[in-house]
Amino acid sequence: MSGTHEGTFHGLRAQLQEAAASFADGPDALEGILLGIVDDVDRAVREPLEIFPVCHHSPASAIAMARRLREKQPKVVYLELCEDMAPLLSELRNCKLPVAVQSFATEVDGFPAEWSPLSVVAPITEASAEYQAIAYALDTPGVELVLVDRSSDHVFQWDARGTESAEPADPAAPPAEEEAALHGDAVGVEIGDLRPRFAELEEYLLRHGKVRHWSEWWHQYVELPLGDSDHDTYRQVMLLIGSLFRRLAPGDPHRVRVDEDRERYMWTRMREHLAAADADPADCLYVCGAFHAASRVAEFGVHGTDTFEISPPTATTWQHGLIPSSHAAIEAQFGLAAGSVSIAATVWAKNLKRTRVEPFRLVGQAGAKKSRAKKAVAAAEAVPALPPSDKLTGFLRQTPALDRLDEAELLGWSVEIVRAARRNGYLASTADAIAVFETSILLAGMRDRTRPTPYDFQDAAVTCIEKDTVPGRRDVRRLVEIMMGGDRVGQVGYDALPPLARDVHDRLAPLGLKLQQSGVRRALLDIASQPELERCSDVLWMLRYLMPQGAARPIMGERKLGERPIQESWDLALGTYQRALIELGYEGVSIEQVLEQRLRRLAYDRRATAASVLEAVEDATLYLRSRRLADELGTHALEVLSAERSVDGAPEVLRRVRRLLAYYRTSEAVLPPWIESFVKTGYAHYCTLLPTAFTDDDATVRQVAAMLGFLFSMESLALSLGCDRTQLELAVVQSHPEEPSKTALLWAAQVHLGRLSRADLRTRCDELLGNPLVVPAYPRYLSGFVHALDPVPGLTDFVVEAVSNAFGRLPDPVLLPWLPTLITTLRSGGSELAPLLIREAGRTFPGRLAALDTWMPPWRAQPEAVRPARPAEDGRGCALLAAHPATCDAVASLLGCEETWETADRGPAGVALTGRHPDTAVALEALLAGA
Repeated sequence: MSGTHEGTFHGLRAQLQEAAASFADGPDALEGILLGIVDDVDRAVREPLEIFPVCHHSPASAIAMARRLREKQPKVVYLELCEDMAPLLSELRNCKLPVAVQSFATEVDGFPAEWSPLSVVAPITEASAEYQAIAYALDTPGVELVLVDRSSDHVFQWDARGTESAEPADPAAPPAEEEAALHGDAVGVEIGDLRPRFAELEEYLLRHGKVRHWSEWWHQYVELPLGDSDHDTYRQVMLLIGSLFRRLAPGDPHRVRVDEDRERYMWTRMREHLAAADADPADCLYVCGAFHAASRVAEFGVHGTDTFEISPPTATTWQHGLIPSSHAAIEAQFGLAAGSVSIAATVWAKNLKRTRVEPFRLVGQAGAKKSRAKKAVAAAEAVPALPPSDKLTGFLRQTPALDRLDEAELLGWSVEIVRAARRNGYLASTADAIAVFETSILLAGMRDRTRPTPYDFQDAAVTCIEKDTVPGRRDVRRLVEIMMGGDRVGQVGYDALPPLARDVHDRLAPLGLKLQQSGVRRALLDIASQPELERCSDVLWMLRYLMPQGAARPIMGERKLGERPIQESWDLALGTYQRALIELGYEGVSIEQVLEQRLRRLAYDRRATAASVLEAVEDATLYLRSRRLADELGTHALEVLSAERSVDGAPEVLRRVRRLLAYYRTSEAVLPPWIESFVKTGYAHYCTLLPTAFTDDDATVRQVAAMLGFLFSMESLALSLGCDRTQLELAVVQSHPEEPSKTALLWAAQVHLGRLSRADLRTRCDELLGNPLVVPAYPRYLSGFVHALDPVPGLTDFVVEAVSNAFGRLPDPVLLPWLPTLITTLRSGGSELAPLLIREAGRTFPGRLAALDTWMPPWRAQPEAVRPARPAEDGRGCALLAAHPATCDAVASLLGCEETWETADRGPAGVALTGRHPDTAVALEALLAGA
């Protein structure tokens, strides 16, 4: 290849060969690298299909692209972008840039399930070469735009998740704001990624370039020199940089294979299109990253081999849409320095004014002025193709251009940053503006620059203005970024939104708020006077469940089972969280459908527990008011409970079952069959697990108390459904805990079942207090009694008594050491039961301090002597019956008795019944004899 067209770069080859021999003391690998770079440039320049190398979000690339499109007027533009994203590009005119084209998949088929959801994004800004190509192709008649990069499905086929993303940001950097998370954890498609993959090379360039990070190096040594260069110079320099970084990249086999497969894929797709459309390569333009433009694969070029086979996509269903992006999100995802994209936007605007190049903008683009791009393209004359000439030699040998210091621009920056600093709480003055101006010039001189760059000015502002502390939310570095152009946040227009997002905005239209704009909007819903707003309330509560926390936040009002809203107040930020709303549209056509899918996914997950399924049942009833879905999920909760062998979720199960039972008992005449079966199965299930839970070290006292709470509170319903109480009694008898808190819990259960009297329980507690060896563990017994208040609330007064006895009997040397343990135990394990103790203590103890001296605890008070009952006089008990027989006659007639009254002088005749009905006495005798 180098011998065929050696004449173009013959002089450059000779100079590089001499340099390699001089520096390396003879030909070696250095000569091969340098001459190989020239071969790569020569090969790409002489390709019949013009290759246009670009850098990701580079103003110089965008200027060169706009200039070249007006000169060449290609009929086909091949763009390095996922081919399945093509239908979405026409919707860019309905958006405010920057936005990102996204491919999204929630249900994967052919990929590991833990990868779900899959997401691929390609951010697009106005100051990017790809946007210039898209705008030109879509608004110019007769021009075809073809995306040739691998599909979103192949992104995950060829690589492990996250390989495409750029290097992580510096961990020492300050946390990014919420705009930096607009892309989430999506994989970013690299269009023109130019950064050394050789760490030592990047470190060398940064050190000798006297810059802090790669974005500053690129701005100083590539962006500015190429801003005013001609097309051939720009193209050859970008190819040179791409080839250099490619040849000096470490040989990671996996990443090299992925890069080469992408290049084979793109050239294969271009040759297929050229053959199908019978297009002339001279009328086409291939826009790709400079790294891929210097490719050395056999499939390179229109005359390359056709040996690469493209694998078929998996069965995964991909959804496509546009999501809002921002400068900070692009920087965070691709590992760029903070503020670099904003500075690039500022440089793009300055380059447009300086070069007077008319950029391409989509017709109807939000925020764009009316463009004359069509007229300019139609009036331009095609420039005849000239043979390539060597521009690299002159570019590499020329001395750096010394830009004249623009004092007016630097003074404007200095004054503006002081004004912004004062607004954000800094004590800045005119003297600080002068100091920033002079320091910027000083720093530029120390870095061998005549004209201070925005990065020099940023360092000077931080040095002169920012003191020990940051008084506001933003530091000076962030203020400079905002001043240079700010973190522009894009917005997807209404017409480009998915059906679900449009439906949400339509249903919330009665609120009368501009919800598509960024920022927080306050919504006031007076549902009592405007019943139609209840539908808006339903939508808002579903959005609160489905979207991030800040998207829909209730200020006043709550949603509970069995209650209807009256008034509500909301803080809505749907414009700020537009990406999350758009991604909901990938899951369904309505939020009800998405919510039902989420609940089903939660309930039928392999890690689902009975508590989580009951939560799904409650949410289905609360947000969807769907009896069908609630019954289906409730039946599944019954199956999950039967399969559980642990009691970890017992407290949550108890809480949710109680809530659902209360709701169904008040709202419906008959309980649903699933909840009756759940109570019946749960009663037998927890009876079976109770003895093991009492002795299991992994089961906490709170979980065991929840089991007892389920058994005791659901006992009446369970017995009515056919359960046997003997099973519970046997489970309690078989329980033999060793841990003090569980022992106290077992005693409470025995009291509830009548197997232990209160007097015996009081005696046991007194024995515990009287045993010096057991006193240190007494707080744990109290913890068990506190947890027992849930299943046995009747012991509240006894718990107050036990605590009072401990404080009254124990001396301070014994009481004070375990007092912190008691407090922490009660706070951590029984905080929700503390109100019961406080209320009972308030009822038991005197309300005034003066009454405390004469107060006697009720458990210490001696009961009054019981007077013997006086024998009743003859005939005294039935005097009222004889005096008023009408009442008895009425009752007798009601019961169907026709007996006559007997006189009182006959004496008691109760034993006459045994004579009239001897069968009862005989049956009783047989029963007693058998026992």
